[in-house]
Amino acid sequence: MKYIVLCIGIVLFGVKAKAQEKSTFDYSQWELKWEDNFDYKNSQLDDHWISANYTSKNLYCSRWRENVDVVDGVMHLNIKKEKRGGKDWTAGSIWTRKQFKYGYFECRYKYAGGEATNNSFWLMTRGGEPTEGKKFEIDINEGHYPNEVSTNIHNWSDFTVLPNGKKTHPSYNEMFFFGTKPNYSIQLEIPVETKKIRFTSKNSSRFNVGEFRVYGVNESGEYPTVLSQTADSDIDGLVNYARAQNVSITSSGSYKGNSSENKLIDGNPFTSWSTQQEGDKWVEFTWDQSITVGCIQFTNGWRDQSKTWHSLVSNYKIQYLKDGEWRDISVLDASKENDFSEEYHTYGLEWDENELVFYFDGKELRRTKNDFCYSEAPIFLSLALIKWHGVLKDDLDGKSMKVDYVKYYQKK
Repeated sequence: MKYIVLCIGIVLFGVKAKAQEKSTFDYSQWELKWEDNFDYKNSQLDDHWISANYTSKNLYCSRWRENVDVVDGVMHLNIKKEKRGGKDWTAGSIWTRKQFKYGYFECRYKYAGGEATNNSFWLMTRGGEPTEGKKFEIDINEGHYPNEVSTNIHNWSDFTVLPNGKKTHPSYNEMFFFGTKPNYSIQLEIPVETKKIRFTSKNSSRFNVGEFRVYGVNESGEYPTVLSQTADSDIDGLVNYARAQNVSITSSGSYKGNSSENKLIDGNPFTSWSTQQEGDKWVEFTWDQSITVGCIQFTNGWRDQSKTWHSLVSNYKIQYLKDGEWRDISVLDASKENDFSEEYHTYGLEWDENELVFYFDGKELRRTKNDFCYSEAPIFLSLALIKWHGVLKDDLDGKSMKVDYVKYYQKK
């Protein structure tokens, strides 16, 4: 028998619905003032761009001109596994000799295909304090494999020294996930009977899963909101079997052995089980008698103070045991449908004295007030290996971020 899921919860365009609602960017209102299509020899890149030739203490890599190459109209920022600048890896970063202010900025590129990569298109002031506003950084996209878009605005003038001696500064982040989302509600068209339900993932780095609910059948099709905090159910007669007295919960492990599995059933969708770092990750619910399952809900990732979600799971399976065989209820592999290392996308910023508007493939992602970005800045294109977004693997050697073009427009 084939089991059909009514609502698998996979978002093909992104978590934020507004990304689908906005119309395509209207280029007719803009005049192209500068562009680089990389239709020249690699040696000519230096006529237009300055290359990083140094190491960075917060990265896994140092970055050098030799890691930048122009080939057949495409600019490559290459990853190499080599010892240089006190690091075991190298990558590339460049910025324009020309400086820009106010307009529409767009870049078309592919991500490097692997975790721990930061594939970035951004603006940042250089030198001392500007005559207007603050020193700033606008990350039009800090792209993370396979399909995350991260927009950031940093104020580099107003530092605060923390009690531990470290410095911090105001920053304003919003991330967008294509093919993933923070919460899922999976309703089964055909209920299943089982004594075992499991969640598994092959994510190589650790992640969080919170508030895992296994509901019985509700004939009306109504179930609680995933992000609601509820003791068992807001709906009379509906049972959350994950919190039943006769359930046992086992897992592949917890981060630093902290046994956080109980947070899967504590009624709070914003607390979570944090997995172990290495190996396949799984959690299993076992009952001493069969249950009938009509809906499964869970959250994943973690949410910061600004209510932005981070580190969402890009692959998982939810399965039930039937006749000694694990059978799929819901499967997600976001990289198969949304792999930004295999396909080009455009990332854009409309910037004036009042607003910053971020775009993905010509559709608006984010709109925010401009409070301090009032000075000229060069355009940066950079690839970095970072410590906060996945596990660094040897198969990154030879991979690259590939840039088709960069363009700058001004309003007509």
